[in-house]
Parts: sequence; C-alpha cells; structure tokens
Amino acid sequence: MQNGLSKNATKNHIKDVKADNPWSVFKIMSNFVEGFDALKDVGPSVTFFGSARLKPGSKYYEEARKLAFMFAESGFNVVTGGSNGIMEAANKGAYESGKTESIGLNIQLPHEQKMNNFTTLSVEFDYFFVRKVMLVKYSYAYIVFPGGFGTFDELFEALTLVQTGKIFPISIILVGVDFWAPLLEFIKKSPLELGAIGEKDLELLRVTDDLEEAILITKNNIIRKLEELERDGLQESDIYQNLLNLCSREVCSLDFVINGK
Repeated sequence: MQNGLSKNATKNHIKDVKADNPWSVFKIMSNFVEGFDALKDVGPSVTFFGSARLKPGSKYYEEARKLAFMFAESGFNVVTGGSNGIMEAANKGAYESGKTESIGLNIQLPHEQKMNNFTTLSVEFDYFFVRKVMLVKYSYAYIVFPGGFGTFDELFEALTLVQTGKIFPISIILVGVDFWAPLLEFIKKSPLELGAIGEKDLELLRVTDDLEEAILITKNNIIRKLEELERDGLQESDIYQNLLNLCSREVCSLDFVINGK
C-alpha cells in the first residue's frame, strides 16, 4: 500500500518511474526495429489520416476509398493506422486496386482496436509516438480527411516536421474544403497575425475536394524536389536516386523530370 492505495491502483494514475522506464526502453526499441524492418522496402507510399468513426457509405469514407484506389492505380502504396473509418476506407481502396501494398499500422489500446480486413501488410505497435514515426517516415504525401483529436495531432505533427525541415518536404493535402475552412481561417487570424507563423508556412497546406488534384499535387511535389536536387548538383545523392527510381516506376513522368518540362 502507498498512502492507502494499492500498487495497481497507483499505477493506473501515476507511473512508477523506477520500475517502468528502464524496461520500457527495450520495448520501444523493439517497436522501432519491427517497424523499420517491415517497411524498409515498401517503396513509394502515401499516408491517409482521418476519423476512425466514419461509416461505410458516408461521404468522406467513400471519397477516401476512391482516392486510395486512384493512388494505388498510380503506383503508390497506401499506409493507414489500420483501424476503422477513413483508415479502413483507404486500405479498402488500395486493396481493391491490388496493384500496390495496402499497409495498416495499428496501435494496441486498452479497448481493443482491431486491424481492418483490407491490409496486405500489417504491423502492430504499443506506442503512439512509434507508430506516428512509421506513418510519416516512408510517405511522399499525407492525405488528411476530416477527423477528431487524433487526426489533428497527426496533422500538426506532420506540419511541424516539414516546417522545421526534419523530413522530406512532402505534400500535406486536406480533403474536405467545408470541414477544414474554419481551421484554416483560425490559423490565418490568430497565429499568423500574431507572428507565430509566417505566410510561407501556409503554403505547406493544400486543401481540395478534387481527388485528381490531390494526386497531381503529390506528383508535382516529387518532380519539384528532383529539380531542386539537380540545381544543387546532387544527382549522385541517395535521395535523388531514390526519387528518380520512384518516377521511373511510372509514379510520375520520367520524361517530364529529365527534360525539366
């Protein structure tokens, strides 16, 4: 007993730092190793974020399914958190295409969160922060559908990583103009006017209802990055070679890239 509380009751509210932290490090490491090993060879991918609560037949569920199908047909793997709602819809779209991998990165929760039935590659994680690394690390675009707190958390983490140059400057595409309009208005009125962000930071976000535009934005961003690397004389770099190989697999037009059209 600790101050009248049982050990189990205490650990529900206060982490036992001495007992838990050293061993947690090994569990965290094993989560990272498993994720890196599973995803290191997956190839060009896009990650879908959005609410787990949206049902089949709803507007955004069906749009996520359709857009994921279109990305898969264009040669991109589709990565999601592996659960229901938008995640299930995106996995289902990629699965129905059958041309690329439909990847689910699930999280183990006290209230069981099951992997959806439309993944061709799945990995389970114990820690949200490990899973978030995997969701962003291997993708060339983040497709963000309407969602709740988890979706906002993932969106703003992605924005921060791109803004600070910690990851490849991928496309962050918000699907659902009406849903995202109040958030974008707040960003312009509050942090921008305060000076907490700059005008250029707003360019990190693209919002659209046009699914074909979402794919075009992603491809054009890859092409622009190749052109930047060429201008800087970095044709021998690993990232240039990887992107060139990406385009050679018909994800984007190789002729467009090489000739700078």
